[in-house]
Amino acid sequence: MKNKRIKIIITVVAIILLIPLIAMQFTNEVDWTPIDFVVAGVLLLGTGLIFDLVIRKIKNTKNQITISVALLILLLLIWAELAVGIFGTPFAGS
Repeated sequence: MKNKRIKIIITVVAIILLIPLIAMQFTNEVDWTPIDFVVAGVLLLGTGLIFDLVIRKIKNTKNQITISVALLILLLLIWAELAVGIFGTPFAGS
């Protein structure tokens, strides 16, 4: 079961990364470098694997949901900071 979940996580990450790759073929508005794909892949894969860990190790459903929502918010904040710099850190993309 564990291997099946990891395969699903990797497949979902690959599908998500295909979206900007395909968009780059049709428009100049999407301009990702190979480093952008690596960073996005690491963020998405890491978050997916942590979600899997939470589901496997934490038995209380309320705690699972709380931690999962916190992880999702953290992922979105990091992604937004890297994309446009909402906090103005040196890692900001703009």
